[in-house]
Amino acid sequence: MRLRGVGRRYGLAGPWVLRGVDLDLPARALVRIEGANGTGKSTLLRLLAGIDAPTEGRISGDRPRTAYVPERFPAALPFTAAGYLVHLGRVHGLRTAEAAARAEAWLTRFGAAGHARTPLAELSKGTSQKVAVAQALLAEPELLVLDEAWTGLDSAARDELDRAVVERVAAGATVVFVDHDPHRLAGATGHVFRVEGHALAPAGTSTCPRVRIDAVGPPGSPLPAGLPGDPEQAEGEDGALRLTVAAAHSDALLSALLTARPPWHIHRLVPLPEAPAPAAEAASASAPAAEADAAAPAPAATTAPGEVS
Repeated sequence: MRLRGVGRRYGLAGPWVLRGVDLDLPARALVRIEGANGTGKSTLLRLLAGIDAPTEGRISGDRPRTAYVPERFPAALPFTAAGYLVHLGRVHGLRTAEAAARAEAWLTRFGAAGHARTPLAELSKGTSQKVAVAQALLAEPELLVLDEAWTGLDSAARDELDRAVVERVAAGATVVFVDHDPHRLAGATGHVFRVEGHALAPAGTSTCPRVRIDAVGPPGSPLPAGLPGDPEQAEGEDGALRLTVAAAHSDALLSALLTARPPWHIHRLVPLPEAPAPAAEAASASAPAAEADAAAPAPAATTAPGEVS
């Protein structure tokens, strides 16, 4: 997907929330969006998810299968937790039995299986957020958009969501997220952008821990396609191919090399020193947890997270 000259405002004479935004959204990437309160981060995420449309400019490219977790979950919907997940699974094209199985699996992963038959309106805020996250993940989206999705989750569920995000990227998806914790997914994030003055600018590439892997393939065998973490490639020693990747993707990359047909041989694995955090990331550390776009209206109670454009 590509954004060119994208702007968004609410009302014919309303102030611009975003304007002149250019962004190439790469495949198989983890993208963090930063910015102060009210700068338009949530508006940008709604545009990427297809929930909102630009006032000016253009979003082009084939829309991937998309799932979205909004900042506020509409808990008044007339479903039980499991019923809502199955319904959203059907919206994403899953058969009922498959949607039910995935719903059970994700509720279990997030420690909410005991609330499967509880009406959404009776769930606590934390459990509601687990359902909101589960509805997006059960569809195995190609584009996952997370707006403060960790807010309200307990520590175990936050860790589980971290793992789930890394899994989606390793499986080939793109994940775009906003979170008030400047260290969120610091070991895996590959692209950081900052919303400032209605526009979007690169905030630098994440300086997360990285790993160097020297591997040798069978003579004449190309490197397997679609490797997790999109590793950098260079010539290594003794005829090896040197692959450098974020540490969070190293296990998946090793597995992909070792299980390739024919398999690759691993000569060595070397952790690389971690570089200092970029200034933009440090500046965002003082941002409060709650963030809403100043000019954007609150989502309607009937808006369903995971709704596909």
